[in-house]
Amino acid sequence: MALRDGYLKLGGLTLHHTYGGRGNPILFVHGLGSSGYIEWRFTLPYFERSHRVFAPDLPGYGRSDKPPSARYGVPYFARTLDRYLANRRLRQVTVVGTSMGGRIALELALNYPSRVSRLVLVNSLGLGRPRIQPYYPVMLMPRVGEALLRGIKHGLRWAPSPVIRTLAARFIGAAGDLETTMSDEYLDDLREMYAAEGYSAAYLATVRSLASPRNLLGGMDLSHRLGRIKVPVLFLWGANDPLFPLEQATRAHERLAGSRIAVIEGAGHTPQAEKPEEFNRQLAAFLAR
Repeated sequence: MALRDGYLKLGGLTLHHTYGGRGNPILFVHGLGSSGYIEWRFTLPYFERSHRVFAPDLPGYGRSDKPPSARYGVPYFARTLDRYLANRRLRQVTVVGTSMGGRIALELALNYPSRVSRLVLVNSLGLGRPRIQPYYPVMLMPRVGEALLRGIKHGLRWAPSPVIRTLAARFIGAAGDLETTMSDEYLDDLREMYAAEGYSAAYLATVRSLASPRNLLGGMDLSHRLGRIKVPVLFLWGANDPLFPLEQATRAHERLAGSRIAVIEGAGHTPQAEKPEEFNRQLAAFLAR
């Protein structure tokens, strides 16, 4: 079955998702400021040939509902994915999560363990203190964060595409063929999402939940709990990530007996987009074991 996209109802919430394929199921979880169809644009067409793939847009992101009263944050997203899997009648899946999506995948593995058969963490939040970029503390400031997001939205609309690619590449540590990594179609999808009503509020609420006092005091680092995970785990990392450095993955791999690590040289924070062929090869090799 070829890739499809559509909508489904989870109670009062309408969720958009991309899905298709045949075989063992994989749930792909996107990161902050992204969506299922944006984040995994080079991954889903490859794996739908051998697996059933599911890439929902989290509430507040992509084309899913953006309820203003939602308590955006990792627990809320994990509960939503648990309901999504129940809706799809999927008892157990491989979970692949990147960046914030990796932290959500960890939440599923720790708090909904019966749902997860394998776990793949891609340049994931949750394994150490991130290298905070100046952009994020500004987001925490009332009204200032809102103004910054308005500026980003206007910049995406009016700035030349090469300028957007250059700035984004510096932020995520990307190199190489940026016109392929961040194609015009990709930039159009970003513009659509940033222009959607409710997106800015959902994004800011998510960032502010991640920066709660509990998380800043160590609650976001789950390295000490990795031993509770009893399924096969792969740490799949871009070597040049400026946000979540490679040593976090290396340390987590050493802590978790039986886990595997694969490092993609020449990639930064988004190896699935920067080096998609190598990323897909490494993920497929792990799934075949």
